[in-house]
Amino acid sequence: MKKIHLEFSVNGEQRSVLVEGYRSLLDTLREEVGLTGTKKGCDVGDCGACTVMVNGQPVNACLMLAAEAQGAEVLTVEGMQPNPDELHPLQEAFMEHGASQCGFCTPGILIMAKHLLDQNPLPTDEEIRFGLSGNICRCTGYTKIFDAIRTAGKRMAAAKAASVEA
Repeated sequence: MKKIHLEFSVNGEQRSVLVEGYRSLLDTLREEVGLTGTKKGCDVGDCGACTVMVNGQPVNACLMLAAEAQGAEVLTVEGMQPNPDELHPLQEAFMEHGASQCGFCTPGILIMAKHLLDQNPLPTDEEIRFGLSGNICRCTGYTKIFDAIRTAGKRMAAAKAASVEA
């Protein structure tokens, strides 16, 4: 099968890969780009483990053809950190609250939570529930995840307020 030359930005770094036209963005990120943080769960868009952001919008990478990402900006869980020595507030809060559990669903949940907090740093429980409705955690309840998102949201809102005052 003929391969497609794909150029796109992943976590702020320009990438160029050759992929078959039928390849998903998920498989391309994991196998061609070498970023395995994004997980392959159900492979039909039900679990959300493969969630990444494309041009600022969350998508199920298992349902998107890699060719559709031509010229796009893709953010994976590996790109959430502001720099190699500093975790994103969500990553810190997930560690503090033990919200990662087995960790398989965590990358997709972190991306969805980031999208939610970027839009609304102080969401209600109902807004968090709605925001995570496409992500399934099969380990246990969502209490620790909700606690971590609320904590990160408060920190992000405080940091934003401090930067406005400065």
